[in-house]
Amino acid sequence: MKQRRLGSNGPLVSEMGLGCMGMSEFYGQGDDAESTRTIHRAIELGITFLDTADMYGLGRNEQLVGRAIADRRDQVFVATKFGIVRDPADPSKRGISGKPDYVRQQCDASLRRLGVEHIDLYYQHRVDVDTPIEETVGAMHDLVVAGKVRHLGLSEASAANIRKAAATAPIAALQSEYSLFTRDVDDNGVRAAIRELGIALVPYSPLGRGILTAAITSVDQLAADDFRRGNPRFATGNFDANAAVVAALGEVAGEIGVTTAQLALAWVLGQGDDVIPIPGTKRVRYLEENARAADIVLTPPQLARIEAAAPRGAVAGDRYPDMSFVNR
Repeated sequence: MKQRRLGSNGPLVSEMGLGCMGMSEFYGQGDDAESTRTIHRAIELGITFLDTADMYGLGRNEQLVGRAIADRRDQVFVATKFGIVRDPADPSKRGISGKPDYVRQQCDASLRRLGVEHIDLYYQHRVDVDTPIEETVGAMHDLVVAGKVRHLGLSEASAANIRKAAATAPIAALQSEYSLFTRDVDDNGVRAAIRELGIALVPYSPLGRGILTAAITSVDQLAADDFRRGNPRFATGNFDANAAVVAALGEVAGEIGVTTAQLALAWVLGQGDDVIPIPGTKRVRYLEENARAADIVLTPPQLARIEAAAPRGAVAGDRYPDMSFVNR
């Protein structure tokens, strides 16, 4: 696996990371043993950029990642996040906090769960509109000074807040949903801002939460507790429309000799050396399929065919039931 730089002045990381969220929540029943094998296989393949967050599984995902890397900490680059507040008594509730005291408390809690002495990349998961971002990022920078964190990132932030944050402390990465189905950052000024500031784009859900794999042909395939059942893009009508776009992409993939998932990942990887996607999976076989996408170089005619099959804005439905928590 080749490497890319995390921001113009940041460290080198694997050009593709591994999103670990689904190992512990949101995508049906987890299997810690298979998830651990997946993390270990990722490291063997050179995929050493691991992504988690304090809210995934109410902390269980950080614990899982921590156990998996305990004997190979020096081989991985660990990213985690704070900012989405959940209530263990009612996990469906969501709040946002970027208050400095909360930042410090959550960093210490993440360090304990991960079992590490420092976090390689620490993201603000969502912007707290009630706390000036300069105060939040200032507290994050204090963690860097204290040696608890190496690099800072933001997630789903607006161009204006990215600029304010970068004026407060160095920002290495912006994590945002980005795929053939989601190109918001290309249209809302975010991509222009981060390129100007030398900040890497770390796309999550580069496979459209699984739709772009072509493996999901019906919402009935999803577990009863799979959060995608409530996602607008999986709603009746929207899902069928989106599946039709994926079918068109599948024709292009078949002609090239790759899977639809690999085509979608190759497209994301081809959007620039400052783009480092983190496709999530909890199974070794999908990890290995995803990893092979890094070897695909799409030609201009192939890119044109992909664009014709999945033009900008082709997706039906919003990314989330409540879009007020993104691009803040």
